[in-house]
Amino acid sequence: MKGKQFDKLFLIIVFISNITVLIPVIMRKPPIKDWIIVYFFNAATNFIADSFLSAHKIVRYPVRFLPKVFKTHILFDFFIYPTFSIIYNQMTIKDKPFAIFYKLVLFTFPMFIIEFWAERRTNLIEWGRGWRWYHTVISVIVKSLMTRSFIGLIRRINST
Repeated sequence: MKGKQFDKLFLIIVFISNITVLIPVIMRKPPIKDWIIVYFFNAATNFIADSFLSAHKIVRYPVRFLPKVFKTHILFDFFIYPTFSIIYNQMTIKDKPFAIFYKLVLFTFPMFIIEFWAERRTNLIEWGRGWRWYHTVISVIVKSLMTRSFIGLIRRINST
């Protein structure tokens, strides 16, 4: 199995795996409301950022779900990264800033390795216009901290 066929099968396997994990992860620990907010905030901001990057051809996704409808990688934007964000937020809910940051770096590294492999070995992603591996790492870290800060703000507002 080569090329597009492998890439599409890989996407299907990742999608099924993610859906299998998503529901139990959301229901795993209270407060479920917070995890749903994290999910939707992350998915919406992913889509906005990825739409910008795709429109300016900074990042391209030659093989993706619903290619006639979306130029973005909807599997990553709406499923993989939001699920990652929920798990990360659940694991750091009571942590101090240093622990929050080092856990984020540890979480980001495997995700980056997979993206780096996909960029080099598949047609799932292509980096263009000066985009490098460190842009991915930095943007995921900043975006995850932004999501963590957003849910922290929501919790503060709700507790007053």
